[in-house]
Amino acid sequence: MTRPQGLFRRVLLAGALLATLAVVAWWVTPWPSVWVIRAIFDRGARDTASALEKHLPAGLQLREAVHYDPAEADALLDVYRPVDLPAAAPTIVWFHGGAFVSGRRGDVASYLKILAGRGYATVNVDYSISPSARYPTPIRQGAGALAFLDRHADELGINRNAWVLAGDSAGAQIAAELANLITSVDYARKVGIPAPLSAAQLKGALLYCGVYDIEQLGSSGGAVMAWFVHTVTWSYSGRRDWRKAAGIERMSVARYVTPEFPPTLITAGNADPLESQSTQMLRALQALRVPVQGFFFPHDHRPPLGHEYQFNLDGQDGREALARSVSWLQQLPAGP
Repeated sequence: MTRPQGLFRRVLLAGALLATLAVVAWWVTPWPSVWVIRAIFDRGARDTASALEKHLPAGLQLREAVHYDPAEADALLDVYRPVDLPAAAPTIVWFHGGAFVSGRRGDVASYLKILAGRGYATVNVDYSISPSARYPTPIRQGAGALAFLDRHADELGINRNAWVLAGDSAGAQIAAELANLITSVDYARKVGIPAPLSAAQLKGALLYCGVYDIEQLGSSGGAVMAWFVHTVTWSYSGRRDWRKAAGIERMSVARYVTPEFPPTLITAGNADPLESQSTQMLRALQALRVPVQGFFFPHDHRPPLGHEYQFNLDGQDGREALARSVSWLQQLPAGP
């Protein structure tokens, strides 16, 4: 009888440990859940990057690991450009995703090189993630990166008169928030970050699968989605009850956009749990008569397109998203 009793004790201890970890993750600190999310996201990012390697173009000029703020270890960026870059081609500044708690610029490097191969300079920006960094740190860093790029455009061989802010998932929120503070003095004042560029320099926003109204996050999707939203909002705001964090409501950029917001292309997959965030942003811009194009799919579209569908260039829908993005970029007004 001793062996079954010993096994039973170990099962009880394991169950108690898991229960304790669950309590800690839900009530005491977001770190246990953040580790889980990072592990899942990092695995997905590696798989995505590996699948994109076969699509990489040749003949790009690369400037990598440029410190846009030497005082911050995470303040790094890369610049990818074709050798024969047209002088009037806009500079696309991209912020990676990762739910604000994971991700790094290497996750999207292959995709941005592919986009650069279509005739653009692309800039791949890193920023600090939470819980170590809280909102609005990535916005402040993004503004610093843009100011740095504006000062060093000639040295980097990029066009400082035509910028497009772009991103995926959390990075799309960062790009949209930066676009809004550049084009709205009142919003920049509320966020507390001065505009790093003039509104005339900003030509567009390219937004993939993003978050634009945190008030609506977690309203559907069941227990797993509720756990995910609870973790990332707690981590990024610094408060378990994130709704009481000072200034966090400014993240809901769809509620603050103005008619001066730049021309925009916005997309999400039909099976993306964040699709409604993108359609809400689309409607907000349409109501203000901002030039905006939406690229969405019927709800019964097959195969179902999940979060970050656009990175799958082995599928027809991902290739179409890239083609739509390039076509939209070609229609933007050139810089002075």
